[in-house]
Amino acid sequence: MNTPMGTEEVDFKSFSGYLALFIALAALVAIPVAIGNAPHDVMGDKDVPVFVVIGCALIFALMVKGLYMLQPNQSALMMLFGSYRGTDYSTGLRWANPFLNKTKVSLRLRNFNSEKLKVNDKRGNPIEIAAAIVWKVSDTARAVLDIDHYEHYVPIQAEAALRHLANEYSYDHVDEDDSALTLRAGGEEIIRKLKSELQDRFEKAGLKVEDARLTHLAYAPEIAGAMLRRQQAEAVIGARKQIVLGAVSMVEMALKGLTERGVVDLDPERRAAMVSNLLVVLCAETEAQPVINAGSLYQ
Repeated sequence: MNTPMGTEEVDFKSFSGYLALFIALAALVAIPVAIGNAPHDVMGDKDVPVFVVIGCALIFALMVKGLYMLQPNQSALMMLFGSYRGTDYSTGLRWANPFLNKTKVSLRLRNFNSEKLKVNDKRGNPIEIAAAIVWKVSDTARAVLDIDHYEHYVPIQAEAALRHLANEYSYDHVDEDDSALTLRAGGEEIIRKLKSELQDRFEKAGLKVEDARLTHLAYAPEIAGAMLRRQQAEAVIGARKQIVLGAVSMVEMALKGLTERGVVDLDPERRAAMVSNLLVVLCAETEAQPVINAGSLYQ
């Protein structure tokens, strides 16, 4: 996998650390044994094998220096005098060239909760938005070698992605006929677009977005009151619309029933008066008081 800066992740093969630990302990034990079994010279003193002692001490130091341990979901980036040699994903006690610089990188999932950002939506309305992002390192070569401090890279790019998402869509629909995707009503589609936006930015740093969710979405305080009144007005209008539609249907049903059953024969003027009275009764917010007409409409 080539990065824009030319770094390619390589799988590094290490050795068992238990074998290296056994060799180190054997070399350590061999030092006093070699001294104790050293032959005597002509003067009666022991002729200590210096080269054997130095060799055993050197083997012990190299074995111990090359030991390292990797836990599950942890890797080690191997660098030899500034040259990248690969990434070791083997877990447990391992051993590698003691001259290698071993940088451990966690591959576990991490959470990032962004702060509330004040941005403008597509219509220019100021809104507040925040998100929770679950991410992890997927390419150690990119994460360590291509950028400085990938932990600092995440919040900056997450904020940029949230701002771009908010600028691309409106907070909510202006009217009922508007079918455009919005932040408030977008649901899973907005989440997919947020994850895609984040992944495009994180991929350059060898990071992977596992999940992303909006944790806060609201109008900014300076316009929240006005938007609340608009929403209340829309709710009242919607309720009135349903009341009127229901009243018209009931009036139509009443006139049809009276005509079919022959209860009363209404001319156009009396029909209009009855429609008016029925609509007033059905649509009025207060209880209607009946008026009994004992005479004729024409007198």
